Amino acid sequence: MAAIDYTDRRRMRLDVEFYFAAAHRLPRYDGPCFRQHGHNYRFFIGLEGEVDPRTGMIIDFGLVKQAVQEHVLARADHRDLNDVLENPTAENIARWIWEVLEPHVPGLCEVRLYEIPDSCVTYRGPGGRSA
Repeated sequence: MAAIDYTDRRRMRLDVEFYFAAAHRLPRYDGPCFRQHGHNYRFFIGLEGEVDPRTGMIIDFGLVKQAVQEHVLARADHRDLNDVLENPTAENIARWIWEVLEPHVPGLCEVRLYEIPDSCVTYRGPGGRSA
């Protein structure tokens, strides 16, 4: 049986998962999160694009991981997020991740951030593109 080689262009979506631990406090929140505390964050970035017929990929996973390490994790992991954002809510962190990655990750279409295991915020860029 001959091996299958897809050489046509198809639009696909790629999701890559990342983790970081960080502290923060919410200066505009009237409740326990006003005080300094920490989270083990989990986030996904989604990319959409045409599959390159030569490589069979949208983008190399290694390039995505390198961009996230350099532009997000190096600035957020084991850090105080109040040093990066004045009001580091999950919503603002997701938007910040988008803004620092968008110039470096072609096809970025979504950032999904979990601050706690059962709750997340999704940011789809300016204009809030729908899924």
